[in-house]
Amino acid sequence: MTHDPSGPRTIALVGPYGSGKSTLFDALLATAGNPPRRGAERSAGELRLAHCAFMEEPWALIDCPGSVEFSHAAHAAIVVADLAVLVCEPDPARAATAAPVLRALDAYGVPFLVFVNRVDALTGRARDTVQALQPFTARPLALRQVPIREGEAVIGYVDVVSERAYRYRRGAPSDLVDLPQTMAARQQEARAGLVEVLADHDDALLEKVVEDQTPTAGEIYQRLRADEAAGTVGGVLLGAADRVWGVRRLWKALRHDAPTAAETAARRGVAPAGAPLVQVFRTINGGHGGKVSWARVWRGPLKDGAALDGARLSGLWRLPGGEAAKIAEAETGEVLALGRLEGVATGAVLGEAGGATLVFPPSPQPLYTLAIATTDHKDDVRLAGALQKLADEDPTLTVRMEAETGETLLAGQGEMHLRSVLERLATTYGVRVAAQKPKVPYKETIRRPVHQHGRLKKQTGGHGQFADVKLDIAPRPRGEGFRFIDKVVGGAVPRNFIPAVGEAAEEALRKGVFGHPVVDVEVTLTDGQFHAVDSSDMAFRTATRTAIAEALPKADPVLLEPVDHVTISVPNDYTAAAQRLLTGRRGQILGYAERDGWPGWDDVEALVPQAELHDLIIELRSITMGLGSYRRRFDHLAEVHGRIAQAAAAAG
Repeated sequence: MTHDPSGPRTIALVGPYGSGKSTLFDALLATAGNPPRRGAERSAGELRLAHCAFMEEPWALIDCPGSVEFSHAAHAAIVVADLAVLVCEPDPARAATAAPVLRALDAYGVPFLVFVNRVDALTGRARDTVQALQPFTARPLALRQVPIREGEAVIGYVDVVSERAYRYRRGAPSDLVDLPQTMAARQQEARAGLVEVLADHDDALLEKVVEDQTPTAGEIYQRLRADEAAGTVGGVLLGAADRVWGVRRLWKALRHDAPTAAETAARRGVAPAGAPLVQVFRTINGGHGGKVSWARVWRGPLKDGAALDGARLSGLWRLPGGEAAKIAEAETGEVLALGRLEGVATGAVLGEAGGATLVFPPSPQPLYTLAIATTDHKDDVRLAGALQKLADEDPTLTVRMEAETGETLLAGQGEMHLRSVLERLATTYGVRVAAQKPKVPYKETIRRPVHQHGRLKKQTGGHGQFADVKLDIAPRPRGEGFRFIDKVVGGAVPRNFIPAVGEAAEEALRKGVFGHPVVDVEVTLTDGQFHAVDSSDMAFRTATRTAIAEALPKADPVLLEPVDHVTISVPNDYTAAAQRLLTGRRGQILGYAERDGWPGWDDVEALVPQAELHDLIIELRSITMGLGSYRRRFDHLAEVHGRIAQAAAAAG
């Protein structure tokens, strides 16, 4: 086949945790003659970017984290890539772990190849692995290679299209060998399956299939290249990255079948002519280099020092083998590092996008939260600045102050995610913090009305203090909040003092009998007395607070806990386990149904107390091979009694 050299192209390596992406990333770079530098291992959750050239063509490779806790970073790389390589394990029983990645590739319309890694551990048929993966993507998967075995061991493969056989060599290109006679039938079966998939997108090929004609290798390659570049078919290749098996063949497939930068830009609706257009997909703060933004140049050229939407570039870098190399200009299609784009957030698009659809993954809802505090109060100001920079880097990280508990809450996608953030606080910013389970924002209310008299009378020489109030304090329906009513008649309390009574009543309800805010209460001022000289706003506030404090214990106080509406999403093999998990956490199951757009997955809905949700995601992932997730929203406040109420009151 002839091949027209293209400009720079970008490949994202994605897949579940432990599938061997990083090993494949290193092997691809080494095969291209540009191995990654020593000590370039990625910290948890980080992307790795490296540039190289294969057969004199420029490439950018992005090694994406596999943990579901860092899936947003992987999705951010996916949306700027020309093609993704999904790295997966050969065991069909593990295919479900690739489901979230395949769903994301479909959602963003990104072309992809599948690299079945560790083929040396393949014990069954390669087609079984493909069939196990197929339900998780709407695009057909096409097996491009068939493994050759000696006994039970995989020692090579047959290329389905060229009908050539190769024997693997560790750390070296495969040897061309004679096609084993025992492989002929299986190879023809796989070829027929590939042609059948491709014929769905090619009338000429379909006509040959119908007429029982054999298409040439050139015809199959041409259709395969078009479908893979367009993202309508996902080709499946085999290999073992740690042995460098199949790595050169993967490179050749990428070279022939990955769409060009121009094709990707056209798919995204980017006009070929115009001013530079750039999309930031990763931000790095800290170190001597200051802020660095990784970006895709959708339209170039882009020159050092140029201004983009008011932000001036201060340096352009490629990363050959992961090492930064400064350049003066970047062309269309490049992925590179940009210096000091202050005020530019992760996901930002700089330049005139026009009708382009440059999507960026939305930030998922936080699933795990810790309350943090500095171990040395002198670091409080530094902590605030460091957290702001970390949140700027990571859109999935949220920081907020919980007014009711006074805690600083750090929320993210899981225990590993937040652990990596705490490590960065210590190593990059020199701020050490203590972390603990957040307090539950309990509330209180009352269940019966009371009438209470409050009086303040003090005389210490000169002006004294005098105020007298009579209050009716009554419960309101759940969720109605606080209400103050003035029913004073005849001027028993002058109009200018009445607002102070209402404000003091609301203030007094901020801490009830159990130490938590009191909600859904109505306070009515029915009568009172005043002194023409000794009465004041302050006196009426004091009398009101005294009355409220004395009234609450008499009003049958009760503790309220927040209850969330929780929707757990799991493969339906785990639906029953998810239901047991929820009921074991005092959850009330509301029902379950198939997840919309996710065949084979269920959404289980329940009402669960917030006190039970802190480590829910950890246990959920533990029982679902890391696949389970959930969404939550506040639903209502519910009365709580017994040991839970006693513990909450003690903590309050």
